[in-house]
Amino acid sequence: MFDEDEQLPKKKSKAISPGKPAAGKCLCGKVAFEIDVPARWAWHDHSAASRRAHGAAYATYVGSWRKRFRIIRGKTALTRYEDAAAKTTRSFCTSCGTPVMYERARSPHMVNIPRALFSSRTGREPLYHNAIEELQEWAYTGAPLVPLKGFPGWVWQRSKKKKRAGDDPFELARGDT
Repeated sequence: MFDEDEQLPKKKSKAISPGKPAAGKCLCGKVAFEIDVPARWAWHDHSAASRRAHGAAYATYVGSWRKRFRIIRGKTALTRYEDAAAKTTRSFCTSCGTPVMYERARSPHMVNIPRALFSSRTGREPLYHNAIEELQEWAYTGAPLVPLKGFPGWVWQRSKKKKRAGDDPFELARGDT
């Protein structure tokens, strides 16, 4: 027990303090932006539209209130693609093609930015998944990986079946083209 007057030691928080913005930029650096932290939320988007826009298994976004998002440099270097059917707009850098913003008509006060464009923490961990039913069977889902012999920096996921001597990890699996 401790006296009511006695203070417990304070734990150091890993959270980002409000006021210091998180900065980001496109690949070529022509477009730079910042958001006030913490971000509103963060999530992984497995939808076909985001997969195609990013050329990846899924896109991870950070959502910010529009009033807390600022383009610092390169506003004229952005081009927009509007999907009338989905009522969404995606903005890209005209120089390097980096997706910079994703906006939805149903959330006019929010702007969504790819998490990978930030060079620092945003105050939110991506805990949510959108369109998880569209998760691709070829996407990495956290299976154990081992180093690929002879290729420094590369790892691979071993097959579940037992390998025999002479098996080549680059050999195409049956039915895989």
